[in-house]
Amino acid sequence: MSKQSMDMNDIDKNADDVLKGIYGFKNIAVVGMSPTEGKPSNYVPRYLIEKGYNVIPVNPMYEEILGNKSYPKVSDIPHQVDIVDIFRKSDDVLPVVQDATLKNGIKVIWMQLGIYNREAREIAEKKDISVIYNRCILKEHQRLFSP
Repeated sequence: MSKQSMDMNDIDKNADDVLKGIYGFKNIAVVGMSPTEGKPSNYVPRYLIEKGYNVIPVNPMYEEILGNKSYPKVSDIPHQVDIVDIFRKSDDVLPVVQDATLKNGIKVIWMQLGIYNREAREIAEKKDISVIYNRCILKEHQRLFSP
């Protein structure tokens, strides 16, 4: 296995109470967000918006997605970001996290289902940023908060 790869059953070791606490943060930058309906990088942020989260698209290809201004990178966002939710291939995560850690106030790096980058995780953890990986932010929200 390469240093970025993982067993698909490998997820972070955060307990449910920690995950529930993370959902208390409201400003979520979604890296790789797509305007294309049906793609996870579109319906997951749409779900978060419906649940009352402030979703900030991060995609240099678009000026706006789902009615929200899109930014080329996390460090370009002029307001508070609590969670950076990443929809990029594992090999593309490192520069995203390196950029995100330039911004003050980031509390969580969330790598979506199937995504993991050890070096990126280590960089974030050294800056006291919590790291979630190989989990879907929508599925975990439904699991933890739906009856």
